[in-house]
Amino acid sequence: MAIPSIKSGALVTLPELRPSSPFFNQGASLRVTGNAVKLEVRPDRRLQEYTVETAIAIIADGNAILPVDTQHLRDLSFRIGSIYQFIGELLIQPGDKAMLQARVGRNVDGIDLNLYHQSLQLLRQFQADHIKSSST
Repeated sequence: MAIPSIKSGALVTLPELRPSSPFFNQGASLRVTGNAVKLEVRPDRRLQEYTVETAIAIIADGNAILPVDTQHLRDLSFRIGSIYQFIGELLIQPGDKAMLQARVGRNVDGIDLNLYHQSLQLLRQFQADHIKSSST
């Protein structure tokens, strides 16, 4: 019996995760980071905060938000305002609404999100330069 392979989570920022993004694919394995937030009640969103009953956490980075299904995570307690990082698969629902099905999650309080974004840009530039130099 073949063992299904687990893909590494592609590093992506929440603002990048939109329908026109190359990361916005059903089942894409992603790693996202953001603040746990509580949202005001809005008619277009059913999931407002992390609750034990739904196991849904909502993380934000700037104006971008993403619901995260945490039902498969254990020993991770959530605090509004703390910073979390998740690795999981993207589930795209009708109307291009995305949710991450998390398989790994951790609290990363203390991370400098601006520095994290800068390092991600530098990593992508390095990888692009490496691919470019390898092809010549």
